[in-house]
Amino acid sequence: MASLIPGFEYDIFVSYRSKDNRGDGWISKFVGSLQEELDSTFKEEISICFDDKHDETHEAGLSDASLEKKLKCAVFIPVISNTYCDTRSLTWEKEFRAFAGLASGDQAGLKVRLPDGNVGSRILPVRIHELSADDIRKCESVLGGVMRGVEFIYREPGVNRPLTLNDDERKNLGGTKYRNQINRVANAIYEIISGMRTGSRSPEPVRLKTAEEPKPQPPRKSSIAVLPFVDMSPGRDQEYFCDGVTEEIINALVHVEGIKVIARTSAFAFKNRQEDIREIGKKLNIETILEGSIRKDRDHLRITVQLINVADGSNMWSERYDREMKDVFAIQDEIALAIVGKLKVRLLGEDRTAISKRYTDNVEAYHLYLKGNYCWQMMTQEGYTKAAGYFELALKKDPDYALSYAGLATIHMFSTAYGDVPPNQAYPKAVEFVNKAINMDSTLAGAYSVLGVINTFHYWNWKEAERNLRHALQINPNSSLIHIFYSLMLTCTGRHEEAIAEAVRAQELDPLSYFVNTFAGVAYAYSGNFDRAVEEYKMTLSINPSYFFAHSQLGMSYFGKSMIREAVAEYEKAVELSGGNAYSVAFLIFSLYLSGQKQRADELFEGLKIRVEKGYVPATSFYLIHMARKEEDLALEWLNRAFRERDSFLLWFRASPMLIPRDSKAMRLLKEMGL
Repeated sequence: MASLIPGFEYDIFVSYRSKDNRGDGWISKFVGSLQEELDSTFKEEISICFDDKHDETHEAGLSDASLEKKLKCAVFIPVISNTYCDTRSLTWEKEFRAFAGLASGDQAGLKVRLPDGNVGSRILPVRIHELSADDIRKCESVLGGVMRGVEFIYREPGVNRPLTLNDDERKNLGGTKYRNQINRVANAIYEIISGMRTGSRSPEPVRLKTAEEPKPQPPRKSSIAVLPFVDMSPGRDQEYFCDGVTEEIINALVHVEGIKVIARTSAFAFKNRQEDIREIGKKLNIETILEGSIRKDRDHLRITVQLINVADGSNMWSERYDREMKDVFAIQDEIALAIVGKLKVRLLGEDRTAISKRYTDNVEAYHLYLKGNYCWQMMTQEGYTKAAGYFELALKKDPDYALSYAGLATIHMFSTAYGDVPPNQAYPKAVEFVNKAINMDSTLAGAYSVLGVINTFHYWNWKEAERNLRHALQINPNSSLIHIFYSLMLTCTGRHEEAIAEAVRAQELDPLSYFVNTFAGVAYAYSGNFDRAVEEYKMTLSINPSYFFAHSQLGMSYFGKSMIREAVAEYEKAVELSGGNAYSVAFLIFSLYLSGQKQRADELFEGLKIRVEKGYVPATSFYLIHMARKEEDLALEWLNRAFRERDSFLLWFRASPMLIPRDSKAMRLLKEMGL
């Protein structure tokens, strides 16, 4: 039977290792179920190339000639398992890698434009095992990006096997049902083939046009890190001014679509460090670095800059500016435009406007804003208080400084979850400030992203939240924070593959940010991949060992892996480092009860009950503790209160089968509430 797409032999090719079809014949059953689902999804007959006699002898005899016809298919489905990720196998080399290369050079391209406007790959992975981080990287090197697809994994502590039709999704930590996953595969195939039928290729196809066999190549994009400018002033007292100039240049460049710009957090990680340029480039995965120095003497400025090629350390461009202080913003524009020119990026009219845009001309106000922005990311009540003070001082210097209003909205939004402010006090203030920011500047990407988070966690209006966040990314696609905020929304609404993709994009833009990397771990943890989450948290703690939120989330993943003792240790650290953050205290009490340390848990619980009489503690904290104490009625009362108070953690609890099991009275209560 021919393919629905002219020029192809089959619609679908199913690639697998024969070892995975032994015993219960999981692969054969999967193909049979998929064929039935496709029959009710497509009007036409769909052809599947599947060799159920794909034994080791046949596998060892795979050849280019025998596979040439089979690989000429519209959709390639690799059944990804522990055995599939053997790069020495012919299945990997002659099927998986071969298809990626061939599809990159055929008439449709490896990536096609889907009917909803998104871009999708013609490789649709089906995962049947949890994979190691190394195996995931191997797969992604062939896919040319984050491994998306559909999971058929049954998860329990210590269990790593394929999901079957008879498995109860209520007992599966992943919460997936075999029948639903088959439907997702069929729908994904329908989207891919529909996109191919319209002839809509990805605007940036992974394609190499040479006389040799086509090989997948990632699209090339200029990349740069702007390192903090060095203070060369006589008094060495202009550090904040140097940081401000650096930040302005970064902000100008992030609005240019053709350049990947490393975010401030990661670029500033190399401040006051004597490190080889090539080593910095390797750590940040970029091609060029801008470094410079500033000498400020009264009103006179001397700014020296040089653009360096990371590959060989050569100087691509350098300049010295001797100007007056009043010219500082014009100098920043000149530097940004020069970099764009040297990187040979085509600058559109709107890009040029964005480069020249100023949110304030008051340097002092800008420095105060920078301090506030840094403080709130510590996610402690002390940090929020300091940040609010800095933002308010910035507004006194410049009452029209929209970024400071967006900053105030951000800290009010987070202070209810990770501080001690009730939601009904924090969120109205956040909405007030974000509206002021947007009214002052309707192109402020950060304000729309904050609005997206408010709609996600307070109003539970996820459709509007996604609209806010996508609009923010249209304005500034190079913002690591917006990508991570979008990832949070996707995680909490169960769209885990997309959430991970957004988190990975945020990490690319800000690889050394402990805030970004921790929430990347969250995306993996909520997808059920606790091993990868643990790796992300440990990497974060190697950057900042004192970051309490990473310790807290590491404890959560240890709990998911049934490593209760390790979870207790991490929650202990989180409580200590956060100064007694209520969220961390609640999880410590929860884990102590589960580990049998009742006396200490009781003592801490009494302290938390006294604390709630004096100030705000999220109601979900008490739901969690009463569940650990097996006091279900009390737990449900607190869950009801969490709903009434619009507890910011409620959505996270709803998204976690560990905290609110799918078949529990708690979940039924949430359903009755419309959540």
